[in-house]
Amino acid sequence: MFAFEISIGVIANTVLLLFHVFTLLLHDKLKPTDPTIGHLAFIHITMLLTMSFMFIDSFSFQDFWNDITCKCVLYLYKLMRDLSICTTCLLSVLQAITLSPRSSCLARFKQKTLHQNLYCFLFLWVFNMIISSRFLISTVATPNVSSQSLMFVTESCSLWPISYSVKYMYFSLMTFRDVIFIGLMVLSSGYMVTLLCRHKKQSKHLHSISLSPKASPEQRATQTILLLMSFFMTMYFSDSVIASISGMMWKNDPVCYSVQMLLANGYATVCPLVLISTEK
Repeated sequence: MFAFEISIGVIANTVLLLFHVFTLLLHDKLKPTDPTIGHLAFIHITMLLTMSFMFIDSFSFQDFWNDITCKCVLYLYKLMRDLSICTTCLLSVLQAITLSPRSSCLARFKQKTLHQNLYCFLFLWVFNMIISSRFLISTVATPNVSSQSLMFVTESCSLWPISYSVKYMYFSLMTFRDVIFIGLMVLSSGYMVTLLCRHKKQSKHLHSISLSPKASPEQRATQTILLLMSFFMTMYFSDSVIASISGMMWKNDPVCYSVQMLLANGYATVCPLVLISTEK
């Protein structure tokens, strides 16, 4: 099940990434969301490949995994997961800006260049690299002797408990990030729903006078983004609840871990399939 999900996700994200790379190389005019979708596809490919290593190690001990291997794998996975949250938020905000009318205060942001997008990506990478650095501190290769203080992540890798002050600092940073980005995602999604409802009313009026009420490409793209936002929210909050339970229990529950892996991969697998289905 995990292998199938990861395989589909990697293939779909690779197709999506290549499509947007070719679009970038062959077309002068890009949609505002094109670089962000390509960036999100790259993040999901890396996240799924990293998860595949963790999945293999969860069911068979890898002798060659040491402290450095464990730190790199867990840190990279956590970094990609956090970047997925932030980039999804950025995608939602950009689509809201694209859909906004000319009279809106958001219209001034419509002329964003590729360089400005790259600056946004750089900020997200640096910001999340700092927040995820906790895993460089607490991740260790599982020792041969058992320890009650360790929380096993995979067969080869475990987490040492960290001091309360460090734990509180990282928890505060993660909470701040999630509140800001999830809040922006909710606000931009709500704004797009409002605009779509307004368009629906106008379409009914146009239909009554025998004009075509067909939705524009921007509106169809917005409906796709809203579908992704809804699915993302469901996966995110479900994953957060399970992660919180595991963190409070401070032990490795195979059932919780398996469900968490499915949820973590779910959005990264479904997202490119939905986006590919709407590309023309």
